[in-house]
Amino acid sequence: MSKVLITGGSRGIGGAAALLFAQRGWDVAIGYHTNETAAHTMVEQMRVLGVNACAIQADVSCPEQAAALVKQAVEALGGLDALVCSAGIALPQQLMTDTTDEQWRQIFAVNVDGVFYTLRAATPHFVRQKSGSIVTLSSMWGVTGGSCEVAYSAAKGAVIAMTKALAKELGPSGIRVNCVAPGFIATDMNAHLDRESLEQLREETPLQMLGSAEDAARSILFLAGEDAAFVTGQVLQPNGGLVI
Repeated sequence: MSKVLITGGSRGIGGAAALLFAQRGWDVAIGYHTNETAAHTMVEQMRVLGVNACAIQADVSCPEQAAALVKQAVEALGGLDALVCSAGIALPQQLMTDTTDEQWRQIFAVNVDGVFYTLRAATPHFVRQKSGSIVTLSSMWGVTGGSCEVAYSAAKGAVIAMTKALAKELGPSGIRVNCVAPGFIATDMNAHLDRESLEQLREETPLQMLGSAEDAARSILFLAGEDAAFVTGQVLQPNGGLVI
């Protein structure tokens, strides 16, 4: 049975991915930061599906905690075949000149440093076994840049660059590294948008629909699994055509 660690797995895209992996028979460890109740609810839902599942608390922006997360996941699952780096935060839409030093450091601490620390901890395990699949989470703004989203765009762009570089570095060891960069996805991160804004986004999307966390999760599962055995260093963009 395949085994996966998903950071940020208690809600949103990470939570949807955790459930989808479990539905497909994967054993799943989820990392969470603060929402213990949601994390353990997720674990119970996955265990009902007959798989091994656990939740591990960690702040991935802390290198020691990110390393401990990976170590505990490997021990709890008895190995690791895939890693999904889904933990992330966003800022309110604002001008770059209104972005504080603290906000800038925070967005990079979680969205970039957290990915780096988790990848650094997991890579030796995958290299030893000469196999593994890594999926990072970026955003359409990491591809195109977004007005009033400078900090978030910069951080998510860094994730894409990290993904491509690591794919070249780990390819000879049989390890694939890919990225999912969703368009607008209806999650808690976008809950601040009003009905009018959501309708405008829907109309601007060629498929005339808003994305769901499950849409992004299906892309993650594809890249993590054997159906993508010849795919590495790529950025898959489930966005309904919003960015082409």
